[in-house]
Amino acid sequence: MFSRSLQRLSVGFFSALRRGLYACGDWARARPHVAAWLYRPADGGDAEYREFNGRYFAHFSEQEKMLADRPRMDFYHAAIARQVRPGDRVIDLGTGTGILAAFAARQGAARVYAIDHSKILKHARRLAAHNHIEHVEFISTHSKEFTLRERVDVILHEQMGDFLFDEAMVTNVIDLRDRLLKPGGRIVPAAFEFYCEPIKVKDSRRIPFIWELDVHGYNFSCLDRSRPQEEQYYRHNSCDLGVVEHFLGAPAPALTLDLHTLQEADVPREIHLSRTVVNAGRLDGFVVFFRARVDGDLSLSSGPLDAGRAPHWGFRTLRVAAENFAVGDTIELTLTVGQWAEPDTWRWSHRKTADASLVHA
Repeated sequence: MFSRSLQRLSVGFFSALRRGLYACGDWARARPHVAAWLYRPADGGDAEYREFNGRYFAHFSEQEKMLADRPRMDFYHAAIARQVRPGDRVIDLGTGTGILAAFAARQGAARVYAIDHSKILKHARRLAAHNHIEHVEFISTHSKEFTLRERVDVILHEQMGDFLFDEAMVTNVIDLRDRLLKPGGRIVPAAFEFYCEPIKVKDSRRIPFIWELDVHGYNFSCLDRSRPQEEQYYRHNSCDLGVVEHFLGAPAPALTLDLHTLQEADVPREIHLSRTVVNAGRLDGFVVFFRARVDGDLSLSSGPLDAGRAPHWGFRTLRVAAENFAVGDTIELTLTVGQWAEPDTWRWSHRKTADASLVHA
């Protein structure tokens, strides 16, 4: 009896302690000058992301999603067939199971340096032997520690995250380019379009903010005063083509990038977009997706309305309070970015020119 009472007291104490710590964390994160003393500063995701990356991509379940993504694999198979030539020396950045390195070797590459710092590399070596792949050297290291005496002809990579930038693509590819790619060498893929488009979600799939709800007369509007401080709350992720009903405007790239010439400082920290409404409806948010291109005509999309989209990438929606727009109205978006590789540092607001009201996400 005594031990049961002691156990209940212990459980109650530690439950209260956890709730208190969570509350303190929320309070601190809402006050940047306090959070700076308690949390590791954002560093472009380098040290912390390396550790996460090494664990995350070591799992077969993550590799399966990428390998089973037919548009992704078809795109890379075609791109490598076009861009890798017999006798080329190639770096495969983040090789995973080694399949892109294998494609390059089968195109006649003289040497492929397949780099990864995940434990998946031991399986990549076995797969290469099983498939009789030659001229591939698997190297367990982070790309920033990788060096060669001679520069290479091609850098292969698949460093795109759902937000395009959130797997350190720009930092890692530019580092290898500047140190190890020959003048006139090729990066595959190098050309990217970044989109951030206003959308209407299908009524059956829409999830409003909780303070927007009224469920059979039970009204939640008083929770408007208790808006969460966690950045993740204001983003939704989906791979489902049945979520988005339509774009409100005509999509156009917010940014275009070419990794052959891009410098990190070239990527702006603030984007201003203007979309004239061509499809009337409710604005539910701004959907983030990307398109990669090779030779202009070969492309890979993560767009929410593209029937040929690469399904393992999610498209991310930056949520806003519901607002109706008519054809001819204008939506003006401002996206401010602390660090592109850290979506938690993104902030967005939009304005409707019809009434010039500013709505903050």
